[in-house]
Amino acid sequence: MTSARRLPRIVHPLAWWGWALGLVVAASRTTNPLLLAMILAVVGLVVLARGTDAPWARAFPTYLALGLTVIGLRVLFRIVLGGDPGPGEHILFTLPTVPLPGWMAGVSLGGSVSLEGVLAAVYDGMRLATLLCCIGAANALANPKRALRVLPGALYELGVAVTVGVTLVPQLVESVHRVRRARRLRGDVRTGRHAVRSTAMPVLHDALARSFLLAAAMDSRGYGRRGEASRAARRAVTACMVIGLLGLCAGSYGMLDASVPALLGFPTLLAGVVVSVVGLALGGRNVVRSRYRPDPWLSPEWITVLCGALAAAAVIATGRLDLSALDPSVYPPVWPTLPPLATVGLLLAALPAVATPPPPQPRSAAPRVRAATVPTSPPRKALVA
Repeated sequence: MTSARRLPRIVHPLAWWGWALGLVVAASRTTNPLLLAMILAVVGLVVLARGTDAPWARAFPTYLALGLTVIGLRVLFRIVLGGDPGPGEHILFTLPTVPLPGWMAGVSLGGSVSLEGVLAAVYDGMRLATLLCCIGAANALANPKRALRVLPGALYELGVAVTVGVTLVPQLVESVHRVRRARRLRGDVRTGRHAVRSTAMPVLHDALARSFLLAAAMDSRGYGRRGEASRAARRAVTACMVIGLLGLCAGSYGMLDASVPALLGFPTLLAGVVVSVVGLALGGRNVVRSRYRPDPWLSPEWITVLCGALAAAAVIATGRLDLSALDPSVYPPVWPTLPPLATVGLLLAALPAVATPPPPQPRSAAPRVRAATVPTSPPRKALVA
């Protein structure tokens, strides 16, 4: 049984999402560039070790490029819309000031750009880029089609929409690579803006063709069919879901705001969860689904989820002990440090790179060529005159 867990197989998609959400929580609680860089390194290591050749797995570099773009735009907006720096700040350069009308009071274009403002923009942009890369890692590691199978029956329509939306970017990236490869085979070596026209239309045509194929495949498999349910059952499911969502919202607000009575905190949140689960159970009774080879949930899945939870808990505990370690000061700027507890928690988040089974490798489609054997005839006897 132990050796079977190490055989090549696909890890449960919810395990990868739980691990990634733990890193998302850790990244959202800090602006320390060293911790954010460590989260990016952990995410890249796990994707490199356990990624596959699937279309959604090849889209992770696109998320990295998107993160760099977010950082650049954040810094650019800070420079253009930075406003007047405060006293004691280090001025890097000064841009011409553009006068604005009176109804845009409080907004300024140009002016002096300080080192503190640029550092704050870099920290905020790096945090947002890290969040995007964590979500991109979950999309690269988790099979969205397998994740659709584990959703509750009442959410299968929502799951279909989410699956189509999640796979949109990877499919577009794959279409762009395929069109570029076809252009090179035809001898088209144009690059830059001249190649946009010859690439955009084939990509859009390919995306439209894929959408028709997906719609036909989903229709043949029964997606979109509604189960037979009475009007009273539908009203009960709707009431449970609405009351459950209201309880979740009120309970979350009560736990975040200390001035709210304690009854509106955790008890309301727990009641909302219970009512929502009841609504999902009642709604799932009208949807009949069959499963072929369900994904196993073994010790590698528990280790993966636990590593993400430990990373989030370590960063949250560090913020309770020393908040300045998670949010280094930029007024005045100080060199960030690595808090030991958060560092250990983030290093534990890299364990899925070795604790999970390797993904199955695609088999080569090339047929094996056997050496041709030429039948040999027995030697002839010499004729004796």
